[in-house]
Amino acid sequence: MSNKEALEQEGSDVNLVLKELSSLYPTLTTKLKKSADFVLENPIEVALLSIRKSAVAAEVTPSTLTRLAKLLGFERYDSFRQVFKEAMHNKAPTTFGKKAQSLQEHASSAPENAVFSDFINTTFENLEHFFQNDTQEKLQQAAPLIINAKKVYALGFRDTFACAHHFAYVGKIAFPKITLIRGYQGTLLSELAEIGEEDVVLVFGFDPYAIEMVNALKAIKGSNAKVIAITDNLRSPLASESDIAFTLENTTPHFFPSIIPAIALVEALVAACTALGGDTMVQNINQFEENLRRLGGYYEAP
Repeated sequence: MSNKEALEQEGSDVNLVLKELSSLYPTLTTKLKKSADFVLENPIEVALLSIRKSAVAAEVTPSTLTRLAKLLGFERYDSFRQVFKEAMHNKAPTTFGKKAQSLQEHASSAPENAVFSDFINTTFENLEHFFQNDTQEKLQQAAPLIINAKKVYALGFRDTFACAHHFAYVGKIAFPKITLIRGYQGTLLSELAEIGEEDVVLVFGFDPYAIEMVNALKAIKGSNAKVIAITDNLRSPLASESDIAFTLENTTPHFFPSIIPAIALVEALVAACTALGGDTMVQNINQFEENLRRLGGYYEAP
């Protein structure tokens, strides 16, 4: 089975796009036909590669790919690519064990340092996707929500607890109203019960999604609080329950999804909030540093 046939079976949206592209093909210019050939023959690569790398592979310019996407009714190439990415996400889940086995098989047959090279490439591609206009627009929407909220909560389970913790720790230095939901020793429901309609909750979750997060979201939405989701897919259960959804690439040769893009987003979001925070925010940061130094919290060379 070809890449095209495999991906068509996985998603009706992408199937419609490919059919529309096929029908438009005779009317396209030479350059657009070259772009269309690449999309029709390599839909998996469209989903995985950035616009720059797709353009190189198709031997066209990124602007040509953008024009093709607009002809198909998309405002930007990233929206066009998202259809292909979502089709891939809808495939049967691959277990962590299978990913680890694939990693070992790849390492045993590939040249030395191939795994490290793969890790470098996927990390840069994930971050390249992060640095898009769409991300910047959502940051500009999310920062005022956080600044103006009565309280801000951060929630993540399992590996994404680290993302929520990082946001809460760094953010709380500037904004004491930020709280990390820990859910330790059966306290999750009690912590969720404190959330009100004037609050904002940041939730973190990637495929496979923690059932605890899906259940917690029901309680959060019942409070009428604003929800900002950091996830991997617009069809994610987090995205569907959020007011603002950041979708991040987290591809990696490692057996577990990468949280590097999520940490980058956390730092960008805290920076955007800090830029709007005013004098009070600066005073909070100064007070935090002063307290730590007074208590001997920083190492000083003798």
